[in-house]
Amino acid sequence: MSATNVSGAAAPVVTRFAPSPTGFLHIGGARTALFNLLHARHHGGKFLLRIEDTDRVRSTQAAIDAILDGMTWLGLDWDGDAVFQFARAERHAEVARKMLESGAAYRCYLTQEELAAMRAEAEAAKKPLRIRSPWRDRDHNDTATPHVIRLKAPTEGATTIHDRVQGEVTVQNAEIDDLVLLRSDGTPTYMLAVVVDDNDMGVTHVIRGDDHLNNAFRQLPIYRAMQGIEGGWGEPVYAHIPLIHGADGAKLSKRHGALGVDAYRDELGILPEALSNYLLRLGWGHGDDEIISRDQAIGWFELDSVGKSPSRFDLKKLENLNGHYIRSADDARLAALVAARMDFECSESDIDLLHRSMPALKPRAANLLELADGAAFLFRMRPLKLDADAIALLEGEGRALLARTHAALDAAEVWDTEALEAAVRKVADDAGAKLGAVAQPLRAALTGRRTSPGIFDVLLLLGREESLGRIADQLSVPA
Repeated sequence: MSATNVSGAAAPVVTRFAPSPTGFLHIGGARTALFNLLHARHHGGKFLLRIEDTDRVRSTQAAIDAILDGMTWLGLDWDGDAVFQFARAERHAEVARKMLESGAAYRCYLTQEELAAMRAEAEAAKKPLRIRSPWRDRDHNDTATPHVIRLKAPTEGATTIHDRVQGEVTVQNAEIDDLVLLRSDGTPTYMLAVVVDDNDMGVTHVIRGDDHLNNAFRQLPIYRAMQGIEGGWGEPVYAHIPLIHGADGAKLSKRHGALGVDAYRDELGILPEALSNYLLRLGWGHGDDEIISRDQAIGWFELDSVGKSPSRFDLKKLENLNGHYIRSADDARLAALVAARMDFECSESDIDLLHRSMPALKPRAANLLELADGAAFLFRMRPLKLDADAIALLEGEGRALLARTHAALDAAEVWDTEALEAAVRKVADDAGAKLGAVAQPLRAALTGRRTSPGIFDVLLLLGREESLGRIADQLSVPA
């Protein structure tokens, strides 16, 4: 199903992402934005961004910046300038006034006390509150008395939405209340602003979380009322995608990894392409494909392939996927990302060393944190302070084997993998020991740890002078 304009012709696809700037860009919002982007790009349409900043108390510039930063980092590139909803308040009010003049809305003078009584009555009857104001059918135009403007919602029959994800969903119109369009101070409500903005921005497909499904039934009467007042008010195609749950099936929370997108980047060291790929697979799939590029996603994405059931967020699966992208990432790019995570300002030569170290480091890393931690040995000051496990490797025969290794390496005429491996293996053979028995004390002396990249990679990266110096430092320490 595609949206149509008033002439009945298929309209160019326009989607939107409309976050409220009251906090960070969270995982669910990022996935919603991604699905909107993919649907628009798949159909050669537009993907728009609207910041719904009508809550002036909770909306902050910091949150706006975080949302824009997160979207840019994930490559969720919107078309044109971002629209700020609050700036369009007069247009929203204009639509409400037109609905009032046409009879599609009415002035309601219910007081807060009367509303509270209605609420209490509904709670006592254990029923949801449905506002049917006694002012609905009264011809009363007193503008001096405080009042709101309410939608005159349909009361008979039913409304059916042909949702691209949820299927056909029907609600009895008696369940739809007369929502407020303009508050008593003349400011528009969220429900009105969303519909007016979607219409004016030419949005053809509203793709959002299924927690907004009920809102669609409350918003459609606004579209239908305006179709007879202003030209061009076509109804959008709806696609309400299931929410994301934790791995245990419970509603996603911080304990499951429901962090802001910036936290996945800054605190967990996730690459944007890995997070994007993982979010794509939360609720949508293309056969058994797990690794999906953005171009492939654009080519393959269809709303009909989005599942109806909540997907489960698994941080371990994200980290595994991130490991794949770490291994396939450009070494220069990784070096720059790791340099930014070091606890000192890297020089050009430091970044060059990081670049050369990536082939040895990235096969062992699941994220940028591990990559930076793995690279730390390259820049440690002499003499190295060994951790407890490394100290243990120099006990017993370890120190004697290290002394023999130092002599063998010092005598090496060429400092390359072949020559270094031959020298270390000869030490092992001469001592009647396995290669690991020689390599482990050597690793401890060179890195200060029990684990590291391959020992010959470590020797090459550190170079002759630094390697021999670090070994000598440990040999000079009293046993």
